[in-house]
Order: sequence, then structure tokens, then C-alpha cells
Amino acid sequence: MVYANIIKRLLLQAALSTAITISTTMIVNVNAAPAVEINVMASVAFKEPYLKRVAQFEKNGIKVKTTWLPTVEIVKHIISADAGDLVIIDSKNIDALTAQGKLRAESKINYLSSGIGIGIAKGAKRPVVNNKEDLKNLLLNVHSLAYSTGPSGAYLVSLFDQMGIAQQIQSKTKVIQGEPVGNVVKRGEVEIGFQQIPEILSVPEIDFAGPLPDDVQYVTTFAFSVPSSKPITPEIEELINWLKSPESFADIRAHGLEPK
Repeated sequence: MVYANIIKRLLLQAALSTAITISTTMIVNVNAAPAVEINVMASVAFKEPYLKRVAQFEKNGIKVKTTWLPTVEIVKHIISADAGDLVIIDSKNIDALTAQGKLRAESKINYLSSGIGIGIAKGAKRPVVNNKEDLKNLLLNVHSLAYSTGPSGAYLVSLFDQMGIAQQIQSKTKVIQGEPVGNVVKRGEVEIGFQQIPEILSVPEIDFAGPLPDDVQYVTTFAFSVPSSKPITPEIEELINWLKSPESFADIRAHGLEPK
């Protein structure tokens, strides 16, 4: 009888202990704030300085998930209303999509800007490109060239046409999507490549021959914007302020970009 009572007490204590543990766990789970995650869709032109700043930002407890796509693909996602919480693309496309009601007009904030650069094979002789005429001669005399889709590529198409050489260089021109133009130069598939300067610099196995000359240079401004189906949250505002803070300027410029 004594042993029976002892066993009953032990069983009761074990049950109470389990109940307290479960209750405490439930309270903790109920009170714990869910982790905040910001889904960003962005052009790759500023990837390296952006990722460096985001890694520091995430120490504040906010997760940032970034999807990198060509601008033409991001535009499709914005139109389909599945571009996440924040997009970072060229200002011209943001203005056009805002006019269509796809992005919040009040959410646009300029981030940084970039000119177009020229990439050549490692160790190759650097071309002299001081003006529009120099560029025209280079394009006519190289064996092959490449440029990317997106804002820089769209501009170059119009520039080549305006120069009157579009037909002459068409057969030796490659249009690249889904990888840096520098990779095509690195593999020896083309002699020279044109793309946003930071994207040329992102391929260390090639040489940066310099920017387009001033009389034909095209500067793309990249900006933040929030899809019209999403709210402008304090966390998004905090992320934008962090990316635009003066502490980021030196690294942005080191990658061939200019903060706005």
C-alpha cells in the first residue's frame, strides 16, 4: 500500500511537470514575434555592394531574400504582381510601371547610378575610345562584340542605329541574357563586351577598357519601388535607409557606381 501511494505521487508529479512544460512552451510560442522577411527583386548591376550592406542589415533581425533577374524578367513579374515586397530596377522602367498602376508612386527612391563600360580580354591591347568617332571605328573593326539586355543594351541598340552602323555590325553581335557579358569575353566568344561598369568589373578574368566616351555615355539610375499590391512597411523603409546611408558610399563608388 505504501509503495502504491509513492508510485501515485510520482506519476502525479510527472504529469504536472509535463503540463507545466507544455503550457510554458505554448506561452513562449504565442508571445514570440514572427521573423520579418523582406522579399526583394533586383537587377544585378549593383549586386556586390548591395549584398555587403544587406549582410550587415540582417544583424538587426530582419531577413532579406533577394532574387536577381534581368530587368526584362523583373518587369514581367511586376506586371504579374509577383515581384515580392520591393523592387530595384532602372528609373525609366519604374516610371512606366508606376503609370500603369503596378508600382506605388510615393515609394520611388533613387538608389545609385551607373554608366556603360567596355570589357576586353585579359592582357589585350586597350582600344583608344575618346569620342563617338573612336567608338564607331572600334565597332566597325572588331571581329565580334556583345552587349546585354536591359537598359544598357536598349540604349546601345539605339546608339548603333543612330551611328548608322547597326546593319554593318549585326552579324558579329551577340545579345547576352542571364550572365555577365564579361563571361562571354572571358570565354573568347567575343572580342569586346559592353555592359554596366560594375558588371564588367565583376568578372576579374577580363580587363576593363574604360567607360563609353562622354559624348555617347548613357547613365542609368536605379531606384527602389514597392509593388502596388504591397504595403510600404517600416522594415522596408529601414532597409532603404540602410542601403542609402553615407557609410555605403565608398563601397558603391569602388564598384563603378555613384550613390544618389
